[in-house]
Amino acid sequence: MIRFLLAGVVALVAQLTLTQAASAETTVERITKRGELVCGVSQGSAGLSIADSQGRWTGLDADLCRALAAAVLGDAKKVRYVPLSSQQRFPALQSGEIDVLNRNTTITSGRDSGLGIVSAGIVFYDGQGFLVPRKLNVKSAKELDGAQVCVQPGTVNEQNLVDYFKKNKLNYRPVVIENLVELEQAFYAGRCDVYLSDASTLAASRAARAGKPDDFVILPERINKSPLGPFVRQDDPQWIAIVRWTINGLVSAEELGVTSRNVDEQDKSQDAQVRRLLGLDPGVGKSFGLRETWLRDVIRAVGNYSEIWDRNLGPATPLKLERGLNALWTQGGLLYSPPFQ
Repeated sequence: MIRFLLAGVVALVAQLTLTQAASAETTVERITKRGELVCGVSQGSAGLSIADSQGRWTGLDADLCRALAAAVLGDAKKVRYVPLSSQQRFPALQSGEIDVLNRNTTITSGRDSGLGIVSAGIVFYDGQGFLVPRKLNVKSAKELDGAQVCVQPGTVNEQNLVDYFKKNKLNYRPVVIENLVELEQAFYAGRCDVYLSDASTLAASRAARAGKPDDFVILPERINKSPLGPFVRQDDPQWIAIVRWTINGLVSAEELGVTSRNVDEQDKSQDAQVRRLLGLDPGVGKSFGLRETWLRDVIRAVGNYSEIWDRNLGPATPLKLERGLNALWTQGGLLYSPPFQ
């Protein structure tokens, strides 16, 4: 009997040891061993993360996935995209199913403090708005009393909808649909009068899903601040820093005029900031446990922040979004990078 008990204890200790060893493995080690970055994205949001007919993902968030793969693995193509609903996204990150969540997710105090995850930087300054059919002749959100509003559950949008209508003493009827594609189909089919989401999501939806985009209008009100950015698990400081400083690197490259087209021409640069950013003067890469050339690889693969914006969201795209708050601080926006030193 004692022998069986001892055998059970030994087996339990062995299992605990293996579990602890697995949990001690860093995110970078897992990515390197696996040979690919596993990135959580949306189920389809034009300009942010959406797959084309060939299965290729495009968008600001999708490009950040590529940037992180280039940072860790030196190859921006080594990404596995995992489409997630608003209710699936946080459990997928918490469980380790994905390495990083790049899914147009608003940064809030509750998400940063109570879920075992943490935001790792802002990639898009947005705000929630209302998309309505032009034929309703609505000019302001304050004219939406009694409207049926399409909204996803488990989102900041859902709570802000409650708060806004209560504050303005308006009534509404929620049409709650989890799947984004089904929600948009419901809206464009006339099942609800209003679609509430981040303004960028609304612009993307109108461009990609509406049969006649000009038949729909985004109302002028923004009912909250909605800073969007990646989330990671909070138990890996190295990975948090890599994600945050990859974003900073994209912004810094724009500030310094370094692009995907000229990054390989910077070897003789005498600008100390450029030299540190690109690993020409060593030190930055080592501090993150990466190659000294990691940001050079990132910029070569996806460009700087401006290039990513113009490719996915800018005036030459169907979304036709101006930079606004997402311009550099020197151009009236909010973007700037802390120093690489």
